[in-house]
Amino acid sequence: MLRRLSTTSLALTAALLGAIPMLADDSGKGTQHVLLISIDGMHALDFENCVSSNTCPTLKALAKTGVNYTRTSTSKPSDSFPGLMALVTGGTPKTVGAYYDVAYDRVLAPPMNATGNGLSGGPCTTGQPNGTRTEYEEGVDIDQSKLTGGSPVYTNPIDGGFLSIDPTKLPRDPFAGCQPVYPWNFIRANTIYGVIHKAGGYTAWADKHAVYAAVSGPTGTTTPSNVDDYYSPDVNSNVVPLPGIVTPTGVNCANIPISGAWTDGFDSVKCNDQLKVNAVLNWINGQTHLSGKKAPVPAVFGMNFQAVSVGQKLIAGGVYGGYTDAAGTPTPAMLAEIEYVDAAIGQMVTNLTNQHLLDSTTIIITAKHGQSPVDTHRFFPIPGHSGANGTPPSGVLGLTYLPDSEINQIGPTEDDISLLWLKPGADLVSAVNLLETNATAAGIGEIFFGPSIQTMYNAPGLPPNGDPRTPDIIVQPNVGVVYTGSTKKQAEHGGFAHDDTNVMMLISNPGIQAKTVTTFVETAQVAPTILSILGLDPNALSAVQAEGTSVLPGFEQEQKHN
Repeated sequence: MLRRLSTTSLALTAALLGAIPMLADDSGKGTQHVLLISIDGMHALDFENCVSSNTCPTLKALAKTGVNYTRTSTSKPSDSFPGLMALVTGGTPKTVGAYYDVAYDRVLAPPMNATGNGLSGGPCTTGQPNGTRTEYEEGVDIDQSKLTGGSPVYTNPIDGGFLSIDPTKLPRDPFAGCQPVYPWNFIRANTIYGVIHKAGGYTAWADKHAVYAAVSGPTGTTTPSNVDDYYSPDVNSNVVPLPGIVTPTGVNCANIPISGAWTDGFDSVKCNDQLKVNAVLNWINGQTHLSGKKAPVPAVFGMNFQAVSVGQKLIAGGVYGGYTDAAGTPTPAMLAEIEYVDAAIGQMVTNLTNQHLLDSTTIIITAKHGQSPVDTHRFFPIPGHSGANGTPPSGVLGLTYLPDSEINQIGPTEDDISLLWLKPGADLVSAVNLLETNATAAGIGEIFFGPSIQTMYNAPGLPPNGDPRTPDIIVQPNVGVVYTGSTKKQAEHGGFAHDDTNVMMLISNPGIQAKTVTTFVETAQVAPTILSILGLDPNALSAVQAEGTSVLPGFEQEQKHN
C-alpha cells in the first residue's frame, strides 16, 4: 500500500509550480501501478510486422486492450541517454541537457582520473568554466569488466547498481568546489521518479548501466534517492556463466559462450536482459530486485531490453542480424530477439495476473531509440573496415577545430550522426565550410549550425547567453551511413533519420478499448501521461512546463475506471 503524505510534505521545490497530489492507495480503483518497458531499437514497423506474422503473441494480446501509436518519435539525438530522459522527464536535450552518453560541457571540468573508455583525467580550476567531455556510460564504473560494475558492496555476482559508479571518473563542477557531477544531478529537469517518490510511491527501475540511475532526477546528493530499488547488471561487462538463469525461449544462460561482452552475442544479450526481467518479476511479486526481501509493488517500475537493438545491428560468427529487405522482414537471428522479448513480457503479464495486479497496472511499451538503416543494403560505414570509405566529420575537422578529447581520447560523438563541439577560438563558419567541401567523403546529408541549431536547442556557448552543452555543429549523414570501422555492426542509432526515431508505442490496460492513433506523438509525452494516469499533476515536471509537453491523446477517456 502506498503511504500517504501530508499536503505540506508534498509541495514541490520553489523551482516548480503548484503542488503534487497524493497517490491513491491500493484500496482505490483504477491504475495503481505503471510498468514502463523500453525495447531499445523496436520500430513501429517491427511491431506491425510481428503482430501481422503472429511472432509476438504477447504484444498482440496487449494491443487488444491498448492504444497503438504508429507515428511516435523518440528523442533527437536518438541516443539511449536522451531517449531515456525523454521518457522520464517529458523534455528534450534543450531543457534536460543530456545530448548523448558521451558529449561535452563547456563549463564542467574533466574527471580526476581517466575513465575506462579513455577520457583523460585533468585539473579542475574553480570559479571559472573549464570544458570537458562528459561520459555517462560503463566507463565510469569501478570495474567495467564486471557484471556488478566492480563495487565490493555487491557481493552477489549478478547484482549491480549505482554504487558501482567511481566518482573520480565523473566530470566535476568548478562552481561547486570541483565536486563530481553524478548522473542524476547532471540532468537539469526533475523526473517522474522524483514526483512519484515525493507523493509516497515506491519506485524501481532496471537498466544496462549504473549511470542510468539518472532516472531519479536531481537530488543534490551522491544518492539517487528517488529510485527506491535500482538494478543494473552492466551489459558491456564480460560474459560470465549464469547458473539457474534460463530465458522463456529456452536459452540456458549457464552454457552460453564465454567471450567478449554481453552485446557480442545473440544469446548472451538475452541472458543479460533476463536478469532485469527477473527483477521486474520480483517487483511484481512484492520483493526487491533479487528477491532478497519483501517490498511494496512499485507505483512505477520497469526496464530496458537490449536484445532487439543488438539483434538489429550485430554481425557475429558469420551470422547476420537485422533485416532482409526494406520492409523490415527480420533475419532468423533478429526474429529470435523479438520472440524472446515478447516471451519475457509474457512472463511479466502472467505474474501481474497471478498477483491480481493486471487490472490495476497500465503497461507502457516503447523504445529509447530506433536503429538505422532498416534496409541493410543501404548500410555504408565510414571510414569502413579498411578505412577507405571516406572520412567522418571529426576527421575532416581534426585538431584544428576540435578538442583533443574528441580526437585522441574517448573519441568523437559519432554513430549515424555527428555531434561536434568546437574548441575555444575555433571559427564556426570556417569549420562548416570545410565540412561542405568534404561532404561527399564524409557522407554528409545535412549540416545544422547557427539558427538551424537554435530552432531545436538553446544557442551553444557559455552562460549567460549560451548553453554549455549544445553542440556547435550537428551533421546528419545520408541514410545508411554509419561512422564506424567495426566489422561487427550493420546499423546504429543516434541520428535524426526515420529509422532512428520512429519507434513503437503501446499503452495497455484491461480497461482500455483497442485503438490506433496515427497522430504524430513523441516519447517525451510518456512522462506526463504516467503522472496523469496515476492521478498526479503532469505540470509537476519542470520540462513539461518549459516545453509544453502534453499528455498522450486517445487513451485516458477509454479507461473504464475513468
